[in-house]
Amino acid sequence: QVQLVESGGGLVQPGGSLRLSCAASVSIYSIDVMGWFRQAPGKERELVATITSGGKPNYADSVKGRFTISRDNTRTGSSVYLQMNSLKPDDTAVYYCNAARYFSNSPINYWGQGTQVTVSS
Repeated sequence: QVQLVESGGGLVQPGGSLRLSCAASVSIYSIDVMGWFRQAPGKERELVATITSGGKPNYADSVKGRFTISRDNTRTGSSVYLQMNSLKPDDTAVYYCNAARYFSNSPINYWGQGTQVTVSS
C-alpha cells in the first residue's frame, strides 16, 4: 500500500508560478512511475507529467516547456515535485499525485487526495 499526500496548491494569477509537492509513504525508488494528473470541472482526469524510477520524465503537450517534474534524489527519497510556471487559466484543476507499480505489465495505481490549483486574475 502506498499513501500519497499533496500540498502546494492555491490561487495564482495568470503568468504566475506554483510548486506542488507529493510525499509518499514509501521510497519513490520502489515505485515504477510517479506522476501528476489533473481534473478540471466537467472534464476527465488527464496526465500532466510522469517520472520513472530511472528518472525519465514525460509531459503532456499542453504543459511542455512550462512544467517540470522532479524528485527527491536522496537514497531514501519519498517526494516528487511539480514546478509550474507561466500558468494559464486552463491549468485550473484539482491536481492529483499518482504512484504506479507494475506487475506483469499491469499497473496498480495509488492516488493522493488532490490539491486545488486556480489560475485567475
